[in-house]
Amino acid sequence: MRLPVNIKEVALLQPNYMGLIFYRSSKRYVKDLDPEILKELPASIKLTGVFVNVEFDEITRIIEKYGLKAVQLHGEETADLCQKLRYHGVEVIKAFGVDEHFDFKTLDKYDGKVDHYLFDTKTALFGGSGMQFDWKLLDRYTYKTTFFLSGGIGPDQIKELKNIKDDRLYAIDLNSKFELEPGVKDTCKVNQAINDVRLIDTQ
Repeated sequence: MRLPVNIKEVALLQPNYMGLIFYRSSKRYVKDLDPEILKELPASIKLTGVFVNVEFDEITRIIEKYGLKAVQLHGEETADLCQKLRYHGVEVIKAFGVDEHFDFKTLDKYDGKVDHYLFDTKTALFGGSGMQFDWKLLDRYTYKTTFFLSGGIGPDQIKELKNIKDDRLYAIDLNSKFELEPGVKDTCKVNQAINDVRLIDTQ
């Protein structure tokens, strides 16, 4: 999210999380978003800052400035940094790019130091590919920590979520397939997706 009007429109749909990207190289970078706008959002929405290889002091400065309740880390952040941010009082989501070569044992040092993992499509960049990875690879995931599912998820993929029989699947990351342009969400599509996901939860 990056435009004030669009942020308010999506907030009316009551998503559980709302992401703000603080990675300058991203086309969804928030730039000079006024923090005052975010104070009007419902307290139930967890404002989430997305970072790539940023130092602890800078992350915490942004947390305080924007009132973030969670951070999503997409770089090579250490397990110690994740734990330190948890101690700071925010929810920590550590992202990993997944392909057929991904070794889930990489998570050993992070387990117990993050609140959730986020599994995205492996690319040369830091997510945002708009491509889906093979969800069958999640059969290799053996930890108890809950996870977000990301990577090219659109309306058609949401219908397939009911085929994932895994109680650790905690959240769905809706991004490029629900945009009018980078960082600007199509509220009709988002609303339908939220309703579809919640319908699956009741089945």
